[in-house]
Amino acid sequence: MFFDRARIYVEAGDGGDGMSSFRREKFVERGGPNGGNGGRGGDVILRADENLNTLIDFRYKRKFIAKAGGKGGNKNCTGEQAAPVYVKVPLGTLVRDDATDALLADLVEHGQEYVAAKGGRGGKGNACYATSTNRAPTFAEKGEPGEYRWLKLELKLLADVGLVGYPSVGKSSIIAQVSAARPEIAAYHFTTLTPVLGVVRIDEEHSFVLADIPGLIEGAHDGVGLGHDFLRHIERTKVLLHIVDVAAVDGRDPVDDFEKINAELREYSERLGRRKQLVVANKMDLPGAEENFARLKAYVEEKGYEIAKVSAATGEGLQELMYKAYELLGQYVPEEDEEDLAPFEEIDPDSFEIVAGNDTEWEVRGRNIERLVAMTNFDNFEALHRFQMIWKKLGIDEALKEKGVEEGATVRIRDMVFVYKENE
Repeated sequence: MFFDRARIYVEAGDGGDGMSSFRREKFVERGGPNGGNGGRGGDVILRADENLNTLIDFRYKRKFIAKAGGKGGNKNCTGEQAAPVYVKVPLGTLVRDDATDALLADLVEHGQEYVAAKGGRGGKGNACYATSTNRAPTFAEKGEPGEYRWLKLELKLLADVGLVGYPSVGKSSIIAQVSAARPEIAAYHFTTLTPVLGVVRIDEEHSFVLADIPGLIEGAHDGVGLGHDFLRHIERTKVLLHIVDVAAVDGRDPVDDFEKINAELREYSERLGRRKQLVVANKMDLPGAEENFARLKAYVEEKGYEIAKVSAATGEGLQELMYKAYELLGQYVPEEDEEDLAPFEEIDPDSFEIVAGNDTEWEVRGRNIERLVAMTNFDNFEALHRFQMIWKKLGIDEALKEKGVEEGATVRIRDMVFVYKENE
């Protein structure tokens, strides 16, 4: 079974907590703080692997969670850094944020990686906070929480040449003749329900990948007949072989077939409408084919397309067709991607916003203040005092007053709720 979409959950490891400890040694008075830092949490990394060709593995495992970093120890020992979790995906996988649908990564090369969730940094031990005015700090940081989110994976096949056309025009028979691929071939529509890849060898040194795309029908660009699922796999191809049943076995008109399929390609993507295309008149061995071919040839050449005669049943013309396809590949000029990766936003980490809360009167959101809350041990007086100093330094007090906060109002930051009190 072919799977070309998946939804997965990735969660990086939290950073390890820093240690609060003091050097205790015989004959050494006031040994000073020696608590070590926590280790970094493990990342979750997507890695493209050429040995995979579907997303079927994600049908059985959808959650990928990295381990937390080790806690800091005494004697300035740093906690162990957690190992990353690698998730293998096939070449051609698009990675999207499930909440916003923004494109985050396009993994097309073997070994290419994308850090889907970054592990939290380890908390600092109390040895890091020793100063000339505070030689014996008792507090240490908690580890930073790791990132987590849901992702959508979408596979677009990486093929050089794609076979397109109506169902039962002979696409599967052609790929079976010219490559080692063995798609199902039968005398009914939609025999091929999933894309099939085959390698066509021109000679010992030259080859290309040919894709048999399931048959398209009118309305495919609107999703009719699984059109979106099929059309997606044509987008990365460099050349299209447009297969037409020139014998009109199903009673359709070859010229009408050609025009309708091209209309579907243009409606789905303007770039597909501009793709280099070679028209292939198949089933030339059947009665009526020659008469229809003359009419189709005149029509497509007037539109600026080349046309070739073949018979998938007898193999006639297929070798010349593959040579021509390889020649067109050499003429391919890549276009700029229609969809760009989500831009990295340079946001001041100290910035924050204050909004009305859902279960509190106010909520403060911001990278550094949220991280500070997560990494502060509020049971320690010194840590609490440090939190209050940073709170004031960031200007949150003034911002709350501008919003009209009142004495006793509840303010949420991350998973902590505070009660606002005026400074005396």
